[in-house]
Amino acid sequence: MRSCKQITHYNWVKVSILMLLFTLYVSSSLFAQQDKKFIRDGNKAYENKKFNEAEKNYSKALNKNSNSYKGAFNLGDAYYKQNKFEEAAEQFQAATHHSTSKDTLAKAYHNLGNSLLKSKKYEDALNAYKNALKNNPNDEDTRYNYSYAQQMLKQQQQQQKKDKDKKDKKDKKDDKKKDKKEQDKKDENKKDEQKQDKEKQDKEKKEQQKISKEDAKRLLDALQNDEKNLQDKMKKAKVKGEKLQIEKDW
Repeated sequence: MRSCKQITHYNWVKVSILMLLFTLYVSSSLFAQQDKKFIRDGNKAYENKKFNEAEKNYSKALNKNSNSYKGAFNLGDAYYKQNKFEEAAEQFQAATHHSTSKDTLAKAYHNLGNSLLKSKKYEDALNAYKNALKNNPNDEDTRYNYSYAQQMLKQQQQQQKKDKDKKDKKDKKDDKKKDKKEQDKKDENKKDEQKQDKEKQDKEKKEQQKISKEDAKRLLDALQNDEKNLQDKMKKAKVKGEKLQIEKDW
């Protein structure tokens, strides 16, 4: 009886597992069908150059199946056609992780390189083209684009050097102007200081002169007083002398 119960219990577990797997399979199949439907709708819109509509359908496909290579790759194409190169690069980069063959991987890297090229990220574009050529060495389009990216990178570096030299020259010129301005300011401050010193000296000189005049006046007054006192004394002395003379006549 125990073994019968155990066997019965085991069978129910097995059946439950099978039912769960079947449910998951059916769900995944439905999601896969929805994924493919959105991709088909996106392709139709893409062919009719309705790239914004195509973008929406490919995005819906990825919502159903985030690992869809076609969904990511085609969404990258839809972005690319709308000049959304950064968004396109993100999708092609994602497609490289969901690729199932060297051929599809090479295509994803090729389009990634194109998106980066349009964004003027030439070094990154070269790396993408290199990866594309590793997976498909015979792709002449990728080889041509790689060569073109090299030329564009060289021009970019030359332009950056010119811009840097121009900036350095401007900075030096600005530094000279700044130095001259600072020197002029120093000279102006020096003149102001000299002017203030002169005004201070003139003020002190005037005060000294004023004091000297006052001292001279006081001295003059004192001398005049002394002279008056002396004259008074002399007058008194003269008067006394005359009296004595008269007495002598006696």
